[in-house]
Amino acid sequence: MDRFNAMRVFTRIVELGGFAKAADSLQLPRASVTILIKQLEAHLGVQLLQRTTRQVSPTLDGAAYYQRCVQLLADLEETEAVFSTRRQNPRGTLSVDMPSGIGRLIVIPALPTFTARCPQIELEIGLNDRTVDLIREGVDCVLRGGLALDESLVARPLAMMDQMTLASPGYLERFGTPATWDDLAGHQMVEYVSSASGKRFGLEFQVGSELREVNLPKVVAVNSSDGYFAACEAGYGLIQAPCYHARRSLAEGRLVEVLPRFTPPPMALTALYPPHRQLSLRVRVFIDWLVELCAGSGTGLQR
Repeated sequence: MDRFNAMRVFTRIVELGGFAKAADSLQLPRASVTILIKQLEAHLGVQLLQRTTRQVSPTLDGAAYYQRCVQLLADLEETEAVFSTRRQNPRGTLSVDMPSGIGRLIVIPALPTFTARCPQIELEIGLNDRTVDLIREGVDCVLRGGLALDESLVARPLAMMDQMTLASPGYLERFGTPATWDDLAGHQMVEYVSSASGKRFGLEFQVGSELREVNLPKVVAVNSSDGYFAACEAGYGLIQAPCYHARRSLAEGRLVEVLPRFTPPPMALTALYPPHRQLSLRVRVFIDWLVELCAGSGTGLQR
C-alpha cells in the first residue's frame, strides 16, 4: 500500500463527503479508492470513516487522523519543492475561486503573464459570487471582496477598490439626477443580497469623516453582481459598485455616475487560503502574482 497516496485519498473523502466524489476529484477508479481505504484502516487498526447510505463522515479517530494527514501532505509537498526543480518550476493543478467581475475584468485578461511565468501550473478557475467552502470543495485559494472574512483562513490583502454610485440614463430621466445629499429623497435603489449570508446591503456614503448608510425604497433585489448591474441598467434604481466593474458601462453610456462628491467607502480585496495550504508553492507564487497585479496602475481598481 502506498501510504501517502492512501492518506491523500482519505483526506479527499473527508473533504468531499463521499467515495465517488473523491474518486472523481483525484481521477481514480472508485474501486481503487475503496480498496485503499480498507487497506489503510487495516494497517492502522482503527475505523476511520462512518459510512451511511447518504454520506460518509470521519469517526473520532478519523477526524484526528485527518488533521495529521493534512499537515503531513503539506509538509511533503514543500519538502519535494525544496529539493527538486519544482522550487524554480512549480507544477500541478491550482484551484482558485473569485467573484465573476474580478475574474472576467481583472484576473483573466492578465493571466497570460502568470502562465508564462509558471507554465507547468494548470489553473481551475471558478467565477461566482457565492462563498465557497475551500476544504469541502477542494479549492486552494479564493479572492473575496469586503471585510466579512473567515477567521479559519489565512488572509493576504491585495487592494482597496474604489467604488462609485451609479444609475441608468433612463432612470435619471424619470427620477431626476441627485446633486446633493437631500436629493436622495424620492429615489429608489437596487438591493444587493449576499448569497452566502442573506445579508441585505443598502447604500453607503462617505460624508467628510462620517460614514452614512442609506436604505431607499426598492422594487428589485438581486444576489449576483451581474444581476445587480443588469437591474440598474434596466432603470430599477441606484447601485454602488467598484469602479473597475462600472468602467465599460460608463464608457458605453449605459450607466452614469451620480453624487461624485459623496463617494462610497473603498472595498477590500483579499486572497484567502486554508492554513494547510500555506506551504504550497503553487499557492504562494499565484498570490504573489496577484499582489503584483493589483499593485499595477492598469487594473482599474482605483480611480
